[in-house]
Amino acid sequence: MVARKKTSTQEQEGQVEEVLSADELKAVSEGEPVESAVHKKRTVVVAEDESVNRMDLVAMLEDNGYEVVGEAANGEEAVDLTRKFRPDIVCMDVKMPRMDGIAAAGVICDENIAPVVMLTAFSQPDLVRQATGAGAMAYVTKLYEESKLLPALEVAMGRFSEINDLLDNVETSENKLKETEEQLKKAEEKLKKAEDTLEERKLVDRAKGLLMDKADFSEQGAFRWIQKTSMDQRIPKKRLAMAIIAKYGDPKPSEVGE
Repeated sequence: MVARKKTSTQEQEGQVEEVLSADELKAVSEGEPVESAVHKKRTVVVAEDESVNRMDLVAMLEDNGYEVVGEAANGEEAVDLTRKFRPDIVCMDVKMPRMDGIAAAGVICDENIAPVVMLTAFSQPDLVRQATGAGAMAYVTKLYEESKLLPALEVAMGRFSEINDLLDNVETSENKLKETEEQLKKAEEKLKKAEDTLEERKLVDRAKGLLMDKADFSEQGAFRWIQKTSMDQRIPKKRLAMAIIAKYGDPKPSEVGE
C-alpha cells in the first residue's frame, strides 16, 4: 500500500481558498469554522399570499441551495419577519392583503435591512416604476422560472452589497473629513492661544521694563508686581501691561508736538 503524502498547513489553506467563495472566506476570516462557512446558505424571506404559489416558490429556492427562514402571507408579516431574521434576500409578491408588497418593500428598503425582489403576475410599467421607486432591486413576473428568478436574486444581492459598500465608503470619508476638521479646529485654537500667549509675554516684558525705568522697580520686583496686581484685581496680565504701557510708554507724536 502506498502512503499518501500529508499536505502542509499552508497547502491546505491554499486549497480552501480555491473552493470557498468571497463571502465564505469572509466568514472564515471572522472566526467561523471552515465547515460552517462552506455550507452556509443564502437566507430568504418569502412573502406570497397564495399558499400554493408560496409552497412552490419555497421548494424552488430550497432545491437551489437557499434557506427559507420566514414565510409571510401579507406585507406586514413580511416586514416583521425581515426585521427579525435579517435575511440575505426577500422575495415579495406585489398584490397582498393588509399591506401590499410595494409598501412593504419601501419599509424594508428604507431601513436598509435586505434587498427585495418583487414578484407579480403583472408587468405593467407603472407597477415596475412603483416597485423600483420603493427600492426593489429586481422584478420577476409569474409563473416563476428558475432561469429568471435565480439570476434576479443574485443581481439584487449584488446591487445591495455594492450600494452598502458605497454607503460605507461615503460614511468613512465623512467621518475622516469630520475628524480632519476637528483636528484643524484644535490646531487653530492652539495656534491662537500660542499667539495670544506670545503677545501677552511681549506686552508684559515691555511693561516690566517701563516699571523698571519709570518707577525704579527691579526686574524681579516689576514682574512680581504685575503678577500680584493681576491676581488681586482680577485683571488679565495683558490688559494690565497695556495700561502700564499707556501710562509710562513713549508719548504719541501729536503729544510731543504739543
